[in-house]
Amino acid sequence: MKFLDEAKVYIRSGDGGAGSVSFRREKFIEFGGPDGGDGGRGGDVWIEAVNGLNTLIDFRYQQHFKAQIGTHGMGKNRTGANGADVTLKVPVGTQVLEEDQETLICDLTEEGQRFRLAAGGNGGWGNAHFKTSVNQAPDWANPGLPGEEKTIWLHLKLIADAGLVGLPNAGKSTFLAAVTRARPKIANYPFTTLHPNLGVATIDGQEFILADIPGLIEGAHEGIGIGDRFLGHVERTRVLLHLVSAQEEKVGKAYTTVKNELEAYGNELTDKAEIVALAQIDVLDEATLKKKMKELAKACGKTPFQISAATGKGMTEVLRALRDVIVEANARGKKPAKAPKLRHRDMIATDEDRTDDDA
Repeated sequence: MKFLDEAKVYIRSGDGGAGSVSFRREKFIEFGGPDGGDGGRGGDVWIEAVNGLNTLIDFRYQQHFKAQIGTHGMGKNRTGANGADVTLKVPVGTQVLEEDQETLICDLTEEGQRFRLAAGGNGGWGNAHFKTSVNQAPDWANPGLPGEEKTIWLHLKLIADAGLVGLPNAGKSTFLAAVTRARPKIANYPFTTLHPNLGVATIDGQEFILADIPGLIEGAHEGIGIGDRFLGHVERTRVLLHLVSAQEEKVGKAYTTVKNELEAYGNELTDKAEIVALAQIDVLDEATLKKKMKELAKACGKTPFQISAATGKGMTEVLRALRDVIVEANARGKKPAKAPKLRHRDMIATDEDRTDDDA
């Protein structure tokens, strides 16, 4: 299945049905009076976060969504039927933005959360609605109100507990494959990973979701390489695992390069808890390993972990460190994302667990 994390969609809610102008005409009834019914209300356009989806690929093939219009009113005081609603089903973690791609409409961070994107137009009043003691035969009715239409952008930011960052070929995909059942592409050339991958890691009987994104290079915030467009998928994480390959000639510079790109991207990524690990240590001798550990510790200001996905060395310790940060964040009640306050009539939220499908 192709991964798609951005889509442009046109939506339109239904117009309200027009009111009816009608008079009662029956034998032996001399003054039947007005009996025009009201028009039905137009359908709404809703968006809902559902389980089982982890991409916006469905919106590659359908970009226009229109709710049904309300039925017009009819004689004999018959009210028109309301138009059917339309619901856009999206993965958990989807943000909805206005056409300018800056104004946030809603952020769906929980399964079952719903938001009304466009309200249907009200139905028009029939002439029976205007009957009064001084105007007993009104011959007019209201037209239905038009629905709303707009173009919106859907941006998917995956829900994960921990995120992997680092330069290309830092061993992120290898780490993900070693600790989860995910099977990302692994090869000995840069930018093997072209889209984010998710996996569920288990340590001491506890599970957490791990996200792997394409590698960053110097100037990624300016669009160099793959750029930083996939960093949004680690915005919601509690902790970042920064992997630095032991094969880098200058591991300190490799760390600062990625750190600078995270700072340039913003969105509080540099404020997240960070665990640093020197990966692929199985290719180094003891003296070189000691030298690079010292250089990396100086760059990051802490003692990095030493890991090797090939031999399994240090993997358990890193997983436990990630788990401890996640558990502590959960205990403090810290959520992976800040959702805007939504109006009660526009939002319905449930307490269902979020999806943990592998990407």
